[in-house]
Amino acid sequence: MPSDRRMFLSAGLGVTAALASGLTTSAQAVDRPQLSGNVSLDPEVRAAAAHDFGRLIHRQPRGVLRPASAADIASLMRWAKGEGVKVAARGQGHSIYGRALVSDGIVVDMGAMNSIRDIKADRVVVDAGASWKDLLDATLAQGLTPPVLTNYLGLSVGGTIAVGGIGAASSRHGMQTDNVIALDVVTGEGNEVSCSAAKNPDLFDSVRAGLGQCCIITRATLRLVRAPERIRRFQLFYRDFPSLAADQRRVLSEGHFDQLQGAVLSDGSGGWRYQLDGAVAYVSGSAPDDGAVLSGLSDERGAAVIADLTYHEDALAFGKFEDLLRSKGQWSNPQPWLLTFLRGSNAERVAGDILASLKGDAVGPFGRITFYPLLTRAFHTPLVRLPEEDIVFVFNLIRIPPSNDAAAAERMVSENRTLHDRIREAGGVQYPVSAFAMSPFDWEIHFGSGWPKLREAKQRHDPGHLLAPGYNVF
Repeated sequence: MPSDRRMFLSAGLGVTAALASGLTTSAQAVDRPQLSGNVSLDPEVRAAAAHDFGRLIHRQPRGVLRPASAADIASLMRWAKGEGVKVAARGQGHSIYGRALVSDGIVVDMGAMNSIRDIKADRVVVDAGASWKDLLDATLAQGLTPPVLTNYLGLSVGGTIAVGGIGAASSRHGMQTDNVIALDVVTGEGNEVSCSAAKNPDLFDSVRAGLGQCCIITRATLRLVRAPERIRRFQLFYRDFPSLAADQRRVLSEGHFDQLQGAVLSDGSGGWRYQLDGAVAYVSGSAPDDGAVLSGLSDERGAAVIADLTYHEDALAFGKFEDLLRSKGQWSNPQPWLLTFLRGSNAERVAGDILASLKGDAVGPFGRITFYPLLTRAFHTPLVRLPEEDIVFVFNLIRIPPSNDAAAAERMVSENRTLHDRIREAGGVQYPVSAFAMSPFDWEIHFGSGWPKLREAKQRHDPGHLLAPGYNVF
């Protein structure tokens, strides 16, 4: 018997003879989980689960479970509880800093649990391993859409619900977590539980944006709205950072756009370009008047790029950028990103000071620094942390290094920590997927008033501290 299989079985995780891995059971396996899913000890499968999209942290799991049902996950968790083995749920593998990884534990690959089960006029039931792209394809066939879509749709439903899920429509509709109606989960104790605002509400509030600390999400019921037919997108460019920020505040307050974002881009010669990105949704035959939409703005109008797309084409636009990065060999390079929210009252000063300290190559030739305002009145998820002001600014360093240079990536990770501390001192917070290490004390500061409830939920639902060890929350 190969040594890795001998090690796995000696640790106590037996499986039935029906498993595709081909492992056999014995009389000693009576109390071990009986799983219809597939537990793999294959070195290649384990190696694939040892890294994530960020390519910065590597942790080798003992094995990988591809569950066929929530019952498989529950059986695994009951076994893990008895053995003290850590467990990490993995959606599409797009974490940045090892959050979905585990050393010598079990990775639960949710990719096989991807069914889209029930689409109604106002909601959809979907398995947690489904991607937002597949969900959107299914709902658009009935003229419906989730209210908030992330820019990149290759993320899993469960993965974004565990952190928040921000998108271009968040000023109007909040986070993706604000549009969750109900969840089915498996706790760290191995219990299958349903929760919502009316049923087990404390658990519901601890799972949404709870970083997977209490449960593994297996299924979600999400709100749907009528999808727009078309999107008129406006990319506007500015001579300097203050002009960009001033117009962003103006269009936010006056409601020019249904979607509002913005970016600071490398100009290729060590400097920056400043871009506002806004979109208006409409039905065919009633296109918005460009002059009215852009009235009073101070952009360099001759450089403006205006595009008209179907809603589906617009939602998939990031896929073209992914194709470009793949063609350049940069999709699989380290991705030391930093994602934060700044107080609206000092955002221009904090961001401007940081921009002045960065070199034009700080994010790589295809990277960007995103900067745009949000109205916080649409955000209601208790564990989503934002500065307590009516307007906050997204401020992200989307670093895409041009080469697989480990030393350079590590320097960026170190700089991320320095910038995070600087932003935190100015009243900002991180969006909790950034590439730098956090201690339990850091997380206590991050969650602030939400910390006691999260700590209580952890103790109740995962007292063995088995779930999501990659965050180092507890």
